[in-house]
Amino acid sequence: MRSITREVRLPVRADAAFALLHTPSAIRAWWSAARAVVAPRPGGIWIAAWGSDEDAPDYITSARITVWDPPRTLRLGHFQYSRKDGQELPFVAALETEFFVSPHDSGSLLCVHQAGFPDEAIADAFFAACQAGWAATFEGIQRYVVNSAHP
Repeated sequence: MRSITREVRLPVRADAAFALLHTPSAIRAWWSAARAVVAPRPGGIWIAAWGSDEDAPDYITSARITVWDPPRTLRLGHFQYSRKDGQELPFVAALETEFFVSPHDSGSLLCVHQAGFPDEAIADAFFAACQAGWAATFEGIQRYVVNSAHP
């Protein structure tokens, strides 16, 4: 199995960095999602959707919150991906995404570890897209924090 790990230093307290991960308005801003729904608790849901048509979004990512330990750890599992065209991933994967937040210098360190990517060649394009996606996501989080008024 393959995994991706990324981290970014943010000029906000750990609690503010953790809030970025479960506050729908923040998720929409840093991930450019059209909609986000989060039930922030163990067993809760975490959903983001893209596309201009609310009734038929282009893409939907949904997961269950398997670990809820604010302001330190958020783990998402049981992922489902949906596309408007009905196309599904061409492989089976048990993806799990874990975010860690810790105090660091005058701010915090946000780390993500996403595991469960199959080693087979059929998953190569998806894995590469996720690597690029996490780089863009962390750039979006950093840009959102810098351009917003956060404690």
